[in-house]
Amino acid sequence: MRGVAGVYDILAEDGKQYECKPKGIFRNQKIKPLVGDLVSIEILNSTMLTGLIVEIKPRHSEIIRPAVANIDQAAVVFAAAAPEPNLNLLDRFLIVMACQQIETIICFNKVDLISEDKKRLLKDRYQRSGCKVLFLCAAQNEGISSLQSQLQDRITVLAGPSGVGKSTIVNLLSQKTKMETGKLSEKIQRGKHTTRYSQLIELWKGTYLFDTPGFSSLSIEDIQEKELKNYYAEFQLLEEQCKFNGCVHLNEPGCAVKEAVAIGKINLERYETYRLLYEELKSKRKY
Repeated sequence: MRGVAGVYDILAEDGKQYECKPKGIFRNQKIKPLVGDLVSIEILNSTMLTGLIVEIKPRHSEIIRPAVANIDQAAVVFAAAAPEPNLNLLDRFLIVMACQQIETIICFNKVDLISEDKKRLLKDRYQRSGCKVLFLCAAQNEGISSLQSQLQDRITVLAGPSGVGKSTIVNLLSQKTKMETGKLSEKIQRGKHTTRYSQLIELWKGTYLFDTPGFSSLSIEDIQEKELKNYYAEFQLLEEQCKFNGCVHLNEPGCAVKEAVAIGKINLERYETYRLLYEELKSKRKY
């Protein structure tokens, strides 16, 4: 359920939570338990509720940042304003999740701070991304019921930058957990970290949520630039209509994706971010 400084809280079948360390063999094999792992433990002290992790079961999914295992889907939270959303960072997160074939829900919080026009622009950018898009105002408990219905009977990782309201959302979703909430730094308009480690929270029976530390950067450098197009759902719908096989939708003639951008069928700003990320990956590969 949680791991801090090499000590893991394990929810056992008997309903008790044990504080466990992993066997030394995992360290020798350079294997590290992740929050969300299914494990076997040896109970060392049934009174003190301590034990030893002796086996880590195979994972059906794993992501590195945040480092969690066995998730069914992701819910990424960005503030619609205060702080201004870094949509390049959001697109990077969507790419990382698409690489892992993990479905993602995009949640824009603090929508009470933006106009209907800006809300429409955000919706237009992501409505063809293959992700569900939700608009929330956690401070007024608006949109939370829509999010709850998307979480039902699934294990979801909640991720996003600091200061966007993730802890407030967790507090509204969970009756068992009260997370510390923080304020924006007035100097740099960035969130202050209130969640310092990943933990798995049981919202209600059969429904779990990973609360994770905020992030301000995300690397996609393990992806080849020519593979990048595969992680844009709106491109995939038009791939077969391109004139050339292997079209990367940049300078090729007869590109159905570029034509779709020109007529507004694909969002221009999201396409421009794709171009920037492609050039970034291409330039890094040279060195």
